[in-house]
Amino acid sequence: MFKQLLMTVAAMIMANVTFAQGVGIPSKSGGIGFGNLPKFTGIRFNFKDRDLVAVNGINVTAWMHKDEDAMSGTVNGIALGVPLSAGAGSVHGLGIGIFGVGARRNLYGVNVGGLGVGAGGNVKGVNVGGLGVGSGGSLWGINVGGLGVGSGGNVKGINVGGLGVGAGGSLSGINVGGLGVGSGGKVSGINIGGLGVGSGGGLSGLSIGGIGVGSGDRVSGITIGGIGVGAGGSVNGLAVAGIGVGGPSVRGVIVAPAAGGNNVIGVMLAPAYFRVGDKDDAEENVNATMKGLSVSVFNHIMGSHSGVSIGIFNYAYAQRGLQLGVLNYVKNNPKGLRLLPVFNTSF
Repeated sequence: MFKQLLMTVAAMIMANVTFAQGVGIPSKSGGIGFGNLPKFTGIRFNFKDRDLVAVNGINVTAWMHKDEDAMSGTVNGIALGVPLSAGAGSVHGLGIGIFGVGARRNLYGVNVGGLGVGAGGNVKGVNVGGLGVGSGGSLWGINVGGLGVGSGGNVKGINVGGLGVGAGGSLSGINVGGLGVGSGGKVSGINIGGLGVGSGGGLSGLSIGGIGVGSGDRVSGITIGGIGVGAGGSVNGLAVAGIGVGGPSVRGVIVAPAAGGNNVIGVMLAPAYFRVGDKDDAEENVNATMKGLSVSVFNHIMGSHSGVSIGIFNYAYAQRGLQLGVLNYVKNNPKGLRLLPVFNTSF
């Protein structure tokens, strides 16, 4: 197999040297061609393409030209790399390279590279790279990279990276990364990261992170973090974490040993500690609210609570509902009614 590969590459080198302008049988425009024929229909062999216009059929190359500006034109059909297919501007169809498949602009179709698949523009279709799959633009379709899958733009579809999946823009679909899944923009769909899932924009759908899940903006849907779930904006939906869940705004059902926020609505099951407000910001706590049910050893509500608190010690600045616990404290109650056993409410 290796001997045949060497012979094929050697033959293409000889053809490239012997026929600098290329030779075609029966003509320079169609049939079987050897060398740098810019326009060809049929089967074409060339060591490395330069200033290609178009090949319709099968284009077989060995290497990529060192001058990126020389990578031009389009291959419509099959681009075969023995060992590397990376000389065209765009490939539409099937791209296979023993080492890899690449294009200066776009790859559309099915692309399989022993080491990787990539393009400076968009990559769309079914793409499999032994090490990775990447694009400078958008990446759409089914993409599998032994180490990773990534794009400078948006990523959409089913994306699996041995280490991770990432996008400079938005990330949507089914995304699985051995270590992590992340995006500088929005992340939506089913997202699973061995260590974590994160986004600079919003995060929605089903998100599971071995250590944590977080967003600089909003987290919504079903979110599970081995250690924590957090958001710079709001946490909405069902959030489950091994240690804590938090965000400025929290709405939904939260299950974690500790949880907190400034404006909370829903059911909070935080066995160890639940907090609303900030003990170091009295001005902020004027607007801190909790509406719903909270169950915790210590319900620490440094604002107003409309609902029910169940715990060992329940604390609230203002209570428009009921506290049930061993000790219950409502700060704005009259003296003598602020700290009560069993229950407390607004008097």
